[in-house]
Amino acid sequence: MELVEILGYAGALLIGLVLGLIGGGGSILTVPILVYALSLNPVIGTAYSLFIVGATSLVGAVKNLMKGMVDIKTAIIFAIPAFIAVYLTRAFLIPAIPDELFQIGDFLVTKNLAIMLFFAIIMLLASVSMIRDKRKETDEETKITYNYPLIIIEGIVVGTITGIVGAGGGFLIIPALVLLAKLPMKKAVATSLLIIAIKSLIGFIGDVQNLDIDWPFLLSFTGISVIGIFVGIWLNKFIDGKKLKKAFGWFVLLMGIYIIYKELANQ
Repeated sequence: MELVEILGYAGALLIGLVLGLIGGGGSILTVPILVYALSLNPVIGTAYSLFIVGATSLVGAVKNLMKGMVDIKTAIIFAIPAFIAVYLTRAFLIPAIPDELFQIGDFLVTKNLAIMLFFAIIMLLASVSMIRDKRKETDEETKITYNYPLIIIEGIVVGTITGIVGAGGGFLIIPALVLLAKLPMKKAVATSLLIIAIKSLIGFIGDVQNLDIDWPFLLSFTGISVIGIFVGIWLNKFIDGKKLKKAFGWFVLLMGIYIIYKELANQ
């Protein structure tokens, strides 16, 4: 096993560690690790990321369910349009995108380049969300109301983004749960993990019919990430996850800039 591959599997542990320590955000590292450290094609990388993100989020969601922190009705209402969108994106939209999109002079924009640049933009948006992190921690119980038209639009947008880049989209889902369903922040964070788990795993089902899945690799990588979650939860007793979140946000920002540079420099 080469050093890069060892670093890739170490990255799997890091994904889980971040999720266990700060409650989210680790999934944004999955695609860069799979594509750059383990040399997977971006289409395969985003597909595998959906499974890894879905499985790791499910572990967190089950933990939150046992604590009674998840609003199941809200999760289902938000998840339905999202998982329809993510399934259709993976099953039909991604395979329909041509390998070569367009050319400007000598600069050829390929499908893989477009996916990675779009992913980098999502990373930049997620990093800003982590760095600013102006969430008000409140446990006040307010009457939960549903703005169905906006929920459907939000679900379609988040589902499509998840389908394209293979990331959970918690930085989009959590504000929507707070603003559109009036959930308290802690309950919104807990509920978002269940939504991410459902839509990511259903999105992956859309890939199974189009791609040859390397199950031994995928299950071992996911298993290491799940171990990382439990290590992260244990470390959370000694480390303040909130302080780490801003530092991680800066790291994600630099990663996003690096991906844009690397992809454009290779053209």
